[in-house]
Amino acid sequence: MSAAPLPSSSDSIRHDWTRQEVQQLFSLPFNDLLFRAQVVHRQHFNPNEVQVSTLLSIKTGACPEDCKYCPQSARYDTGLEKERLLEIEKVIERAKEAKATGSTRFCMGAAWRNPKERDMPYVTKMVAEVKKLGLETCMTLGMLSQEQAVALKQAGLDYYNHNLDTSPEYYGDIITTRTYEDRLSTLQNVRDAGMNVCSGGIVGMGESAEDRAGLLMQLANLPEHPQSVPINMLVKVKGTPLDKVDDLEPFEFVRTIAVARIMMPKSHVRLSAGRENMNEQMQAMCFMAGANSIFYGCKLLTTSNPETHEDVMLFKKLGINTERSRNYSDEAYEQALTEQIVSNSATNDLFYDATKKAQAAPAES
Repeated sequence: MSAAPLPSSSDSIRHDWTRQEVQQLFSLPFNDLLFRAQVVHRQHFNPNEVQVSTLLSIKTGACPEDCKYCPQSARYDTGLEKERLLEIEKVIERAKEAKATGSTRFCMGAAWRNPKERDMPYVTKMVAEVKKLGLETCMTLGMLSQEQAVALKQAGLDYYNHNLDTSPEYYGDIITTRTYEDRLSTLQNVRDAGMNVCSGGIVGMGESAEDRAGLLMQLANLPEHPQSVPINMLVKVKGTPLDKVDDLEPFEFVRTIAVARIMMPKSHVRLSAGRENMNEQMQAMCFMAGANSIFYGCKLLTTSNPETHEDVMLFKKLGINTERSRNYSDEAYEQALTEQIVSNSATNDLFYDATKKAQAAPAES
């Protein structure tokens, strides 16, 4: 079977992918697929840089939606304790910790179907305060109206996350409380407001290979490619309807990363949930396939994630550096350097003491 020709830097941005073309990419011999993904990746990114974000749950549990993968749904008994919306001071404290460990983007997620109007002044203030730290900001709050998207943009929100989750054909087997069109409408509201879109999906939910192709085709054929495309491996949580679904074969996950890179050349493809169950070799293969974004920290909303020091060690083994934010202003960068110098001067640690043993970075609680 012949595959679509290798895209060049001049004609690689497309929004007219067909199902047959995407399935042909998935059907390539594994080495050929990774080679194509590597070529595309190197046309648009430094292959040895990875963008690093931190994700914090600012409101946990009691979500009215019925997403079958989600422990935060009020419909499933997963033992998750409900938590109120976090105080702004606590969010700022966690954002400062994230910045200190090397994150350039701070993402805040709330278990809502959609934010209520009474919540908007609170979350917009949260965005503005995190922005003052020199971090990029991202939120995932459920569906957004046009007015809410504009309010978040005016507060300084850089990215809004709203995943499509899976293909349109399989979507009804996973979620019934909101439609695919609802999700697409929120993405349109985000684009219209001038924010960057973060949108991807979850694989390993019992979907077919055709559904994985369908998800990527939907994302790549949006009017504008999402600036960030998280590819999540299902984290099975006891008490959810998907807690006993068969595991996805690891090579199929790597294939999904590679095809996403080829179809959305300028997007950051994020190796997202499920990394704790991947060994270093599998993660390295995902980076080779074109993944260039991760979440730091021991927890993603409510599911576990490798601790920060483990990622630092892996990056060192692979020769990977963390990517400096493209929206990180010179003023913010200078301020961060000044703060670091002052901190080091206060503790007499301007110079590395080779007699001290290296200590692991503290894990988030």
